[in-house]
Formats: sequence, structure tokens, C-alpha cells
Amino acid sequence: MDIFEECSAINDLLQANEEIEARNRLICLLDTLGKTEQAYTPLLNHLIRESGLFPYLEPETSSWQDRFVYESFKVDIGQDEPVTLHSEQSLVLKHLLDGDDLAVSAPTSFGKSLIIDAYIAIKKPKNVLILVPTIALTDETRRRLSKKFSAEYKIVTTSEVELGEKNILIFPQERAIHYSDKLEQLDLLVVDEFYKASRAFDKERSPALLKAMLKLGEKAAQKYYLAPNIADLNDNPFTKGMTFLRMDFNTVFLEKHEEFKDINKDVQKKNDALLRILGKHETKSLIYAGSYPGVDSVTTLLIDNTDKEDSPLLSDFSAWLSTNYHPNWKLTNLVKRGVGIHTGQLHRSLSQIQVRLFEEEKDGLQTLVSTSSIIEGVNTSAENVIVWSNKKAHLKLDDFTYRNIIGRGGRMFRHFVGKIYILEEPPAAADTQLELTFPDELLADVDDEKYKQELTKEQLAKLLHYKEEMAQIMGDESFERMRNEGALISSDTELITAIAFAIRNDSKLVRALANLYAPSNDYWVWTLCKVLKLVPGGWDASHTKFAEFVRALSGNWTLSIPDLLEQLSEHDVTIEAFFKMERNATFKLTALLNDINVIQKEMTPEYKVDISPFIARLSKAFLPSCVMELEEYGLPRMLAKKIHASGLVNFEDEKLDLHSAINFLREIQPDIIGKVGGLDSFDRYVLDYFFDGIAPQQLRAVEAPAQ
Repeated sequence: MDIFEECSAINDLLQANEEIEARNRLICLLDTLGKTEQAYTPLLNHLIRESGLFPYLEPETSSWQDRFVYESFKVDIGQDEPVTLHSEQSLVLKHLLDGDDLAVSAPTSFGKSLIIDAYIAIKKPKNVLILVPTIALTDETRRRLSKKFSAEYKIVTTSEVELGEKNILIFPQERAIHYSDKLEQLDLLVVDEFYKASRAFDKERSPALLKAMLKLGEKAAQKYYLAPNIADLNDNPFTKGMTFLRMDFNTVFLEKHEEFKDINKDVQKKNDALLRILGKHETKSLIYAGSYPGVDSVTTLLIDNTDKEDSPLLSDFSAWLSTNYHPNWKLTNLVKRGVGIHTGQLHRSLSQIQVRLFEEEKDGLQTLVSTSSIIEGVNTSAENVIVWSNKKAHLKLDDFTYRNIIGRGGRMFRHFVGKIYILEEPPAAADTQLELTFPDELLADVDDEKYKQELTKEQLAKLLHYKEEMAQIMGDESFERMRNEGALISSDTELITAIAFAIRNDSKLVRALANLYAPSNDYWVWTLCKVLKLVPGGWDASHTKFAEFVRALSGNWTLSIPDLLEQLSEHDVTIEAFFKMERNATFKLTALLNDINVIQKEMTPEYKVDISPFIARLSKAFLPSCVMELEEYGLPRMLAKKIHASGLVNFEDEKLDLHSAINFLREIQPDIIGKVGGLDSFDRYVLDYFFDGIAPQQLRAVEAPAQ
């Protein structure tokens, strides 16, 4: 390639205002030069400046004017050294520093999170709350911000933790709702991936996210909502008064290979194409498999057709999975081949460990096979993205989700060009208008006077009917008191009415609840089956099977996962089913039991039944409180058990909260390897990862100047 000729062509495109095409060709040129380790010429640096890609400038070979721009766009992001923002990042940051409320749509590679860090470092707000879609992203965000701001801020990720003087709170929407009453005011409310507030994109999560946006938005002095690939935003009460910025500024180029045209829906050709693509690259690859059966198909293909890696680290990981989860689990065999699995059902620490291994330059995982969890739950990317399926679960992929998936290709400063291999026909290109509306599931929480204009006639009629029916079942005074206390988790009028109706008409239900805090768990199954009848479908398992799982789970602290699976084998509970049922027990069942408990205490106080201690234990999967929380920080329960058994930490101490446990673990870190028995080499790898994530931030010696 003639570099001067290519620079001339890029310059012509810039002069013709063809900025996207110019930027794409420039990024491809930088990729070529990077592979041959060539220095940038002053001309090339000038084109980088003209394209707004200021972080890519090489100051040493730039003219003084371009060096001046490089320095001028540097900002403090909480590190020892300031970093240079690109032109559009700088524009967004300026809006935020001016106090504007922003809803921003920008590509995955844009660097939206860096702007949050810069805002905190420069403005030094008292309270910032960041809403993230998943627990995995909670931990990733916590790790990033802890390294920069833990000396000045208390980083809060669980709802039991009390506020400090200055706080950065990082929550998924359900926890944020529980915590909102502890907050008097917020300086900044950040909602990451706010498109999930639309029912069209996340039917299950959108009601809770909208509820959190409403409750917290009222307390926030400023709001910053982030999403990719949104063309327009409808008028709605959730983003009222916010400035919508649509940014098409990419920092990497996506090179698309339309393999589906040759494959033509031939399964064998698709399998061959996947193996060929993986075989010719030694770089990292993300495979989007679309669904759990899709993940199963891809991983079976890879086990049957790929060789084991010569990696002691992955061999250790495989042995660790065999001991702590199941020797015949597919993942145990798969990781020996340098392949991991990322789905929303795995234990959080297990997903985190695999992403860490995927980020390893050498000896780690080369490939991750994923459902849509990879675009929802973690900020990882790879040089190669392989779109194996054009489905999301059983539905066809829409263009919005497709672009979000392929946006994982490439990464600033590591892979200028992301290679996208498309093995099934992609959806037609379309602009996405984000529609945010009140869902019926939120009606029980809505002030019908305040939001009268936003509700449909049918919703107003349904809300009126709900109030009348609940007042009739409970009595006006009891119903109003319960509404004002805001103790219900669900906002679904139909579910709440069904619970109240069942309590009024089935006296055995309330008395049965007392079984849940009896010394024996013999009657749990009968009681939980009665409770689960209030939920159609039983969360993908029969009521009896799910109830038996909960009863077995009560031994979670004393028994290993292989022991629990052995106990549950007669109910056909696989390791995959174990993960899913544990999540449903700790989230969905605890929410249902909470609402039953609140309503029955209001309606039948004479029974003096209160199952809140059982609900608290169930929400932690019957593990000691901070053990479950530490698992979110990257310390798996099996390691916590070994540390507890050594006598170094008493995790059963009810006074031991999360932050006390973290501080104590930091103090005893040098003693753990020598005094905790039974640690293998992979246990030590996991401990290193965990301690890296809780390392205390040192105060910076010199404050970097804010620009």
C-alpha cells in the first residue's frame, strides 16, 4: 500500500464531508501500519486530528499544532496520568460538565464509560448511582471505579451496605429500587444500556428498570443515559427534558465477511466454516450462538473437532471445574480446548473467571461461546466475532441487537479492525426508534394523578379496578397503608390481587408459611408448592421439582455442588438446571415470598407469621450473607468455605458485613496461601484475581489538571 496515496484519498473524503468513510479508511491504514510497526508521519497525524480520533495521535511525530490538540483534549479520569479523549467524547463530557441531562446513543467502541470516570474526577460529586443491567457488569464497573476512586469514595454494590460521606453506587435495577429510600439526593444518575427499559428489547426486565428510572430520576440533579444504535427517542416521562445525542462516531472498523452466502443454510457447510475460521486465526474469537441449544450445538462441534490446548493454566481450570462443579460437565472438557461458555445462568464468579481467562494474552481461553449475555453482561471484545445464529432465543434477531453483537469486534489500541464472520443471514438494516411507555406491570406503583396523561384509558380503568378490588379484599385503610409503605417488590396489579385473594380465601396458606421457619425443612415442599401455584408456569420447572431444589439448597454452605447434584439426581436436576433454579430461587421466589409476607401481615396480623428471616436466607442461597456478596466480587463460595474451615475468617459471624469482610481479607492476604488447607494452583489464580479487584486505591501524589 502506498501510504501517501491512501492519505490523499482520505483527505479527499474529509474535504467532501464523507467523514465516516474517511475515518474507516484511516483506521484500516493505522491497522496496516501497526502490523508492520511503522511510525506515523506528520501528514498521517494531521489526518487523525482532522478525523477527531485524537487518542490515536503520535505526539513524537506530530506537528506542534497537532500536539497541542492532543494535549488540549487530555482529561483527568482518576488515574495517575490524564488521557486524551476523541472529539465526540469531549463533546459529551462538556454537556455533562455544563449540567445537561443527556441520553446518548453511540457505538460500542465509543468509550461512553470513560466519560463517567472523567465527570467524577473533575466534578467530584457527592453521590453517583450507576444502573447496570446485570450483576456481572456490576462487578466489572466496580473493579474499574475502585482502582480509580476508592480512596475518596465508598463503592456500594449491595443493598445492605450503608452510605459513606461520598458514594459511587453500582446496582442492577432491582437492587436500586430497594436502596432508593436510603438516598435523599443524587448528583448524577447513570443508566447504562437504557434501551432495556423498552418492552420491545427486554420484556422481563423493562418494568423494574422503568420503576428504578422513575424513583431515582426524581432524586437526581443530573441524568446520563447510555445506549448503542438508537436513532430516535419518543416523548415519554422517563426521559422528559433530556437532550438526546446520536453519535455515529466509531473508533474501530468492522470488516464483514458474509459467509452465509456460500453456506446457504447448509448445516455441514456452516460447521465447516466455523472450524475453518477458528483454525486460521490465533486471535481471540467471540461466537454468538443465539440460544442455549445453539451454545450446546457449537460446543459439541468444538469438542469433537478441536485439539486440547497445551496450557497448564487451562488444565488446572478443568480440574478445578471437575472438583467443584461436575466431572462430566461439558465446560470441564471444553476449557481444555481453549473454549469457554458465557451465558446468563452461570454462577457470577464463574463467568468472571472465564472473562479474565479470555483477556489473558497467553495460555488463557481463545474462544468464548455466548448467548446475548456477552452483549448485556460484560464489556469484553475480540478481534473476531462470529455470528453463528441469526436468532435470539427462538425469535429472529432484530437489526438493533445484531449491531450490538458485531459491535464487540475490535478494540481501541488493540485491534483497529474487528473481523465479523456472518454465518446466517443478518436482519435487514433499520433505524431503531426507542419507545418507552408505562407497562401494565408497573401500574400498582403509579401515581395515576401525576401520570394521568401518560397512561392509556385501558390502563387508567385497570388501575381504578385494582384499587377498588384491593380495597374490597383488604379494606381501604390497610390497602392505603401498604401502598404508602412501598414494601412490595412487584408492581404487577394482577399478581398482587391474586396474592391478596389467596390469603383471604385460603387460611391454610398463611399457616403453612410458618413451616418455612420451622427447625426442619420437611414441610417446605408442600408449602412452596402452594406458593408457586400463584405463578403460572413455575419458572420452567414443575412446582414439586423447584420446591425440592429449594429444600436441597438449604444445605448449600455445608455441602459441595457435586453433593447437592447427587442429592437432586432423582429429580433430574442437571448442573445447567442448578444454575438456573438457584437464580430463580434467589430473585424471583424471594420477591414473591416478600410480597406474600407483606400482604399477609397486613391482612392477618392475628396469625403473627413473619417469614422475612427465611426470605433473607433464601436471597443468599442459604450461604452466610457476605459469602454470596463476595462471590459477586470474584471469590467463589468453595474458596470462602476453605478460608472459613481454616479458622482465619468466621463467615458465620452475623456481624461480619461485606466491607468488614473485604478489609479483613486484605489484612490476612499474606497468610491465606500458607494457612488455608487444600488450595490448588487454580484456587491461587482465582484468589489473585479476587484480591486484584479489592486492592485499595492509593491517593494520587499529583492531581492531573482538568481540561
